[in-house]
Amino acid sequence: MTHFAQSIQVTETLYIVAFACFIYGMNGLTAPATAVRGNRIAASGMLIAVLATLVRSGAFHGPFTPWGIGVGMALGTALGMPVALRVQMTAMPQLVAAFNGVGGGAVTLIAWVEFRHHFGGGFPLRIEIPSLFGAFAGCLSFWGSNIAFWKLQGIPGGRPVRLPGQTAVSVALALVSVGSAMAIASGVHEQYLFVYGILAAASVLGELVVLPIGGADMPVVISLLNALTGLSAAMTGLALDNDAMIVSGMIVGASGTILTKQMARAMNRPVLAIVAGGFGGAVAHGASDLGHGRTVRSTTAEDVAIQLEYASQVIIAPGYGLAVAQAQHAVRELQEALEARGCRVTYAIHPVAGRMPGHMNVLLAEADVPYDALVEMNEINPEFPRTDVALVIGANDVTNPAAKTEPGSPIYGMPILDVDESRAVIVLKRSMASGFAGVDNPLFYDEKTSLLFGDAKASVTAITAALRSP
Repeated sequence: MTHFAQSIQVTETLYIVAFACFIYGMNGLTAPATAVRGNRIAASGMLIAVLATLVRSGAFHGPFTPWGIGVGMALGTALGMPVALRVQMTAMPQLVAAFNGVGGGAVTLIAWVEFRHHFGGGFPLRIEIPSLFGAFAGCLSFWGSNIAFWKLQGIPGGRPVRLPGQTAVSVALALVSVGSAMAIASGVHEQYLFVYGILAAASVLGELVVLPIGGADMPVVISLLNALTGLSAAMTGLALDNDAMIVSGMIVGASGTILTKQMARAMNRPVLAIVAGGFGGAVAHGASDLGHGRTVRSTTAEDVAIQLEYASQVIIAPGYGLAVAQAQHAVRELQEALEARGCRVTYAIHPVAGRMPGHMNVLLAEADVPYDALVEMNEINPEFPRTDVALVIGANDVTNPAAKTEPGSPIYGMPILDVDESRAVIVLKRSMASGFAGVDNPLFYDEKTSLLFGDAKASVTAITAALRSP
């Protein structure tokens, strides 16, 4: 057997080991207790795949390539690690959007390099077609993810931005991309001009797709862009005959697609309707007047403690406000104080609470909240009518009864946590500002609802102190 054949055989074996690490590592991400280990296993698999690819391509035999690879890895590590270590949980969706954009940009650059190698020469269609798709999808994902990042950061704001004639322009850009790809595949001269056309059209299209989408829909869009990045990587892997890119890209694409469908189902909205925009900031006529002329009942930490003192069952509904205040540890202490009095405490977890799926689970796991105390929406909703007190901490849109009672509301039809069916509801808020979807919440004006205004962490700490005081 030749040295080259042996190298290929070793490389393919290493790829199989890497793929096994990917799958086993992802399986570990299904539970907080095994998530860190799963992440490390998957990362080890990617390192094996990278080394196997370098060995297969003979990169270590060139005089300068190893140094270039080392410099690139050092720069990536120097930029990526500090950001990942310092990022707050509230900014995790922005980090996901940024990292996803980097992935899409990398795929675009790889596809561009391939075209550079083949300009003026033969480019088999079996390589050309997936390369074109990878360039288009990667570029679209890169620019779309950048817009998503800035919108989540509040620049230019989380509200939808729709430009005049935007639909017609988007369709025209898609047609330009398809036409340019067909021209390249037909062997037209000056192919690089059409490649530029595809990249330019994909760049603008990526921005136009995300601009009209409001903040409440942004987690779905990030997941969709993530799936698109994975698919573009898999297609580029086909062009390069790289098994690592094919398998890892398909895993990312499949998981992103499944997650997108699950989130859209949780919001009771088709993915196409979300991409079309209009939710998460476009307030329907009359929706903003729900609280006009109505009053809310304010309360104090001491009064809340008295209510909780006599409760036998309490359900806590956490949301983005809890994450912003970093109140997870304070909530854990409140849970312990209530359980010491014989009260049963559970957490109602909505699929899109916070800014991304699993946001609340990870946040509460940081505070060592028992995982079996976290109950998904469909399982917890039947418990609310038997609940003495529902404690809502920063969860606005996912507890909004308008989703069930107001056909004119933008969130009408979205499944919610039925906290309004509890015997008493206590809402912890900074102010009367609306949630991420930009609509008012009639729960605040319900006769059995009391509002405790202030920072969530300070409020929960004060409630716990009042409960423990003799």
